[in-house]
Amino acid sequence: MRPTLTIPGFDHVRLPGADGVTLSAAVGGTGSPVVLLHGFPQTHLMWRQVAERLAARQTVICPDLRGYGASDRPRATSPDVYAKRTMAADIVALAAALGHERFALVGHDRGALVAFRAGLDHPETITHLGILDVLPTLDMWTVLHGVAGAVGFHLSLMAQPEGLPETMIANSADAFFGFFLDAWANDPGAIPADVRAEYLRASAAAVPSIVADYRASAGIDVTHDQADLDAGSQLAMPVSVVQQDWGAQLGFDAAALWRAWAPDLDHRLTRTGHFMAEEAPDEITEVIRGLLTR
Repeated sequence: MRPTLTIPGFDHVRLPGADGVTLSAAVGGTGSPVVLLHGFPQTHLMWRQVAERLAARQTVICPDLRGYGASDRPRATSPDVYAKRTMAADIVALAAALGHERFALVGHDRGALVAFRAGLDHPETITHLGILDVLPTLDMWTVLHGVAGAVGFHLSLMAQPEGLPETMIANSADAFFGFFLDAWANDPGAIPADVRAEYLRASAAAVPSIVADYRASAGIDVTHDQADLDAGSQLAMPVSVVQQDWGAQLGFDAAALWRAWAPDLDHRLTRTGHFMAEEAPDEITEVIRGLLTR
């Protein structure tokens, strides 16, 4: 598979991840490596503006996560298939195939959860960690309470047993995925029509694997994160987190939650929408450049 749209000037590669899965990625630039992981309901294309800016100084690698975009979409024959531990192993294997045994890693949304797990599981590999607009999985479930927690209705829907969520979403894929592209953006114009169409096309083609990714975050990912919390595990590398101020709405201190996992933390709030790499590419580029100097 090849992506319908990719980052201008970047090469397209297909390389092995973990467990026989092949990942699609856009690669460009020269310098120390940084891997950028996309969120939902997107593909690597969400990084197009940030990646082009970073490529002036860095080797930039933008994969489609397993189950998304042009990467393989294995059937979820067990919870491990879409565990963030497995998806993190994909990224480490992909970078190694490109000759990078150590690299900086930045993730948005679902990609940020993969990046978080990679930081915990592969501290010798991840030199710097950037997180855009999520909480760790354990904390996410803790703060989604009361009627305000309805903002995360999709998390509960896709946590249900296999069958119903896939059928419901597949029967209204454009409406479902399009809802989030509209509701989560402060500036809908930041996602042009051709990019939006690509996100909708790619997401509609990957409903079972997207649901499996989310379902893992209500099961096996919680188990893995709880084990690390119980063991006192923390992120050993410099960590930068940029978030909208969800804490004001849901009643939590995001910086404090992140500091429990990341002693070397730079936590910032932003006024831009959820799709911040597209809505505020200059801001996010500078955050990443600042992270890489720490």
